Amino acid sequence: MAGAHRSAPPSPAEGEGFGRGALEAVALSPGADLDGFRAAARRLAGRGIPPERVLWSIGEASGLFGAPAPAPSSEAPLSLPRGVGEMVARVVPHRDPERYALLYDLIWRILQGERRLLEISSDPLVHRLERMRKAIARDLHKMHAFLRFRRVAGDGPERFVAWFEPDHHILGAAAPFFVDRFRGLDWTILTPEGSARWDRETLAFGPPGRREDAPAQDGFESGWRDYYESTFNPARTNLAAMRAEMPKKYWRNMPETAAIPGLVRQAAARTGAMIEREPQMPVKRNPARAVAAMADQAPDSLEALNAIIRRLEPLVPGATQAVLGEGPVGAAIAFVGEQPGDQEDRQGRPFIGPAGQLLSRAMAEAGIDRGEAYLTNAVKHFKFEERGKRRIHQKPTAGEVSHYRWWLDRELDFVAPKLVVALGATAVLALTGKAIPITRARGPAQFEKPYAGFITVHPSYLLRLPDEAKAEAYAAFVSDLRRVHALGQSLAA
Repeated sequence: MAGAHRSAPPSPAEGEGFGRGALEAVALSPGADLDGFRAAARRLAGRGIPPERVLWSIGEASGLFGAPAPAPSSEAPLSLPRGVGEMVARVVPHRDPERYALLYDLIWRILQGERRLLEISSDPLVHRLERMRKAIARDLHKMHAFLRFRRVAGDGPERFVAWFEPDHHILGAAAPFFVDRFRGLDWTILTPEGSARWDRETLAFGPPGRREDAPAQDGFESGWRDYYESTFNPARTNLAAMRAEMPKKYWRNMPETAAIPGLVRQAAARTGAMIEREPQMPVKRNPARAVAAMADQAPDSLEALNAIIRRLEPLVPGATQAVLGEGPVGAAIAFVGEQPGDQEDRQGRPFIGPAGQLLSRAMAEAGIDRGEAYLTNAVKHFKFEERGKRRIHQKPTAGEVSHYRWWLDRELDFVAPKLVVALGATAVLALTGKAIPITRARGPAQFEKPYAGFITVHPSYLLRLPDEAKAEAYAAFVSDLRRVHALGQSLAA
């Protein structure tokens, strides 16, 4: 059988093939057969069969997800410490043909009394499994970051297709991320081993695809390249780091990479130009003086305003880069949050972290197309405090919000929305100059601006609630957004 593996060579008694030494053959489906492995592990452990008597193999199947589901196991669930189940789920998608044998070896040793085995990082088995777990985490990160959907040309309903070549069997583990992020789109992900299809209601898996089945490009990509070029920092050009973070195998599927050779060639000249302009910028951190200096430049467009903000030294401690608003000029509805978070700071886009994903989900349920709305923050830089390797969000002070208020006002002037939604108390403070309790002001509001206002909670508030309160609070948030959608439509009519 292809892919067969045993943990150790058989003893003479086992070689007889009968009695207590007989081998147990377990055939699992190709790819990441998590259910099959769990059922087999319960059955084997329940019968007291040690790892050295198990012959694991990967059987033939019609495709990555084409094998029939395993029959329900009659064995009782195994009593394992917390963390073992997560390790199993993370390692099963690995390509190593020995993964199932290694995982069963881990389970067996724990059941034989080594209950704290996972805590012993120096153990060779634990060390190897941890390296495999990290490899899967890296592969998932690459797929989340580097997969690009392209619109399928035609007169029918709008559809999007993406091609990706993961290193491991991660399609099933990665697909829910794209459901959460692109819930309102009809999309398909093609890989050499299988495909995932989301039709706005149901996620289904199918047979492998081909690169040529995905569009080579679409009309959105020129705009995306322009955005990438505008956020490229020539002073931080590091080819080795770029290749490590974004391996060249992904480049041909990503529209922005076509601009990289030219940007690298121009990096030295652009850095020199930036140095020449530096004396024009305030040298010391003086937020009021910095805002005054930038305001003197009187930008005449959103692009010009954004170019100034990118050059601005952060007016709050921390931040890698300015995180600008995202969405079309002239959008009927604009959403204003507090400040970028860790993921937004790293990727330079607003509302893409956990709170942003929750907002996207709620918008989709309320009938609001995120692509047609404008999303921004009151504060343009990520204020944080480092604790070890973590960057902990720090709430901006009223003074810091005030320093950014000029930027937000100019930004909304250029976007010219009909309705602005304040997400949380900081956004209300930035838009009104007043500290107003959200519970008292929630709903339609007057901001004394050329647009209507609406106040609701920030989605990060929902994430901080205890589990028993989240469902009700989320439903109320979606209800707010439905009112926002209706009000936006009436104002745009």
